[in-house]
Amino acid sequence: MDPDLESIQEARRLVEKAAEAQKVLERFSQEQIDAVVAAMAEAARQHAEPLARLAVEETTYGVVADKVEKNLFSARDVFKAIQNLKTVGVIREDAENGVVEVAVPAGVVAAIIPCTNPTSTAIFKALIALKGRNAIVMSPHPSAVRCIAESARVMYEAALRAGAPEGSVACLSHPTMEATQELMRHRLTAIILAILPIAIGLALYLLNPAYMKIMLNRSMGQIILGASGVWALLGFFWMQKIIKVDV
Repeated sequence: MDPDLESIQEARRLVEKAAEAQKVLERFSQEQIDAVVAAMAEAARQHAEPLARLAVEETTYGVVADKVEKNLFSARDVFKAIQNLKTVGVIREDAENGVVEVAVPAGVVAAIIPCTNPTSTAIFKALIALKGRNAIVMSPHPSAVRCIAESARVMYEAALRAGAPEGSVACLSHPTMEATQELMRHRLTAIILAILPIAIGLALYLLNPAYMKIMLNRSMGQIILGASGVWALLGFFWMQKIIKVDV
């Protein structure tokens, strides 16, 4: 099979499997999802150094010691920031205005992972996605496929051991432009999480403005692209939909 077609087929397969996994995750209790995220973070912490070495070896960017610190920041500090956040059920009640806010997952997250900080980015994106009971499919930069795939594998296996369903964390093994476009445009993709220059983000938006909307968080330098009709909230490091119900 043509490599580009094969990569597109892989993207479709992983998104479809992630969607099935997400339907299981959305039924998890707060305790269950917290156990999964904690296991992923611990596994990432334990593998911080080998993942850093693999990233430097594969991409030739950076210094191992610095990459280790970045991995630990994602696995330790990001985890600490989201650890006690409530992401299941009612998260806030405004008795005065008669409003109840209910957290529900967005769906499948398509995560674009760069070659500059590949492992630390993969770690924190997986943690915030799963914390909101979303499944995640990563599209790695072609020059950092091995280290990103290994980061995904480490966290996925930890998630499985903690009770997460199969397909909840995935990574393209043969990333191509066509596969990444298929991942972003797939009807089952709810959110695209990318750290990109503004110009590239706008270019992505122009690919299909009717399908995607764009929210720019200048403070984080992130461009978040979501499927139309999907409302997402990134408190600081996590994402989920908030449904407001008048009572």
